Amino acid sequence: MNNKILRIGTRGSRLAVYQAEEVKKTIEALNVGITAELKIISTKGDEILDVALSKIGDKGLFTKELETALLLNEVDLAVHSLKDLQTDLGESFMLAAVLPRADYRDALVSKNHKKLYQLTPSDRIATSSLRRKAGLLKYNNDFQIIDIRGNVNTRLQKMENGYCDAIIMAAAGLQRLGLDSYITEILEPDVMIPAVSQGAIAIETCSNNTFINNLVAQINHQPTWVEIIAERAFMRTLQGGCQVPVGCFSKVTNNNMVITGFVASVNGMEYLLDKVEGKADNAEELGILLGNRLIALGGRKILQEIRNV
Repeated sequence: MNNKILRIGTRGSRLAVYQAEEVKKTIEALNVGITAELKIISTKGDEILDVALSKIGDKGLFTKELETALLLNEVDLAVHSLKDLQTDLGESFMLAAVLPRADYRDALVSKNHKKLYQLTPSDRIATSSLRRKAGLLKYNNDFQIIDIRGNVNTRLQKMENGYCDAIIMAAAGLQRLGLDSYITEILEPDVMIPAVSQGAIAIETCSNNTFINNLVAQINHQPTWVEIIAERAFMRTLQGGCQVPVGCFSKVTNNNMVITGFVASVNGMEYLLDKVEGKADNAEELGILLGNRLIALGGRKILQEIRNV
């Protein structure tokens, strides 16, 4: 770094900048003399807004350009919503730290303040996530679901303008932006299982940058780290991605971990659900075990059929 300036790469949405600012504040609070600055980087996922995410391809959709900036030494670290970060980072990059996890659940935002059980097939429910689509159709196979793209504020404005009657979004994103008042209902995991690592802010670095990795390690939140290690091991075992109908969540109580996950067809008709329990010290092994159990139930076959469409 030059003159103790730490360069943080981030996407340019309000939510992404908020998350990067949280990392900036946390690092600066622990390191007198270091000043962090944000570098806004546009990604493929930000620029292609007229195509469903599942049709673009999910490998590095919101992260590749940030990783390129890391390799070119244009930034020292990159901040992501962890659910957007692929589970296999290769040899060049590493997940260096996570901040304390926010709400991991999904939220329903509806124009007429209808709760999920009150929505009818005439209500247009918008989501860009195949996971959410599968969960909605499992709940009610007659639901009318449409795609929606754009950042949090853009999607809310689209609803206000009549594009849809309801939206499913990450609760954490709305809460971080002070938009709690838009939330009609928080969807518990027994209704909709969240995305892998939803609600967690991730810091990605170059694997060989010892100084930065040691600096960032200071702010790693260990309780969140244990949860996301299990969840990402689950996703990696399934060879899934952020744009397939897969989700899981983990809960740790007194070093006991329960991790619950699912794999589904897009129409929600095939829905495999399982959970495992064990010591949190074995978080990664528990995630792998859960993934293998769902594979044995037919999970990988379902995902392969989706990819072949």
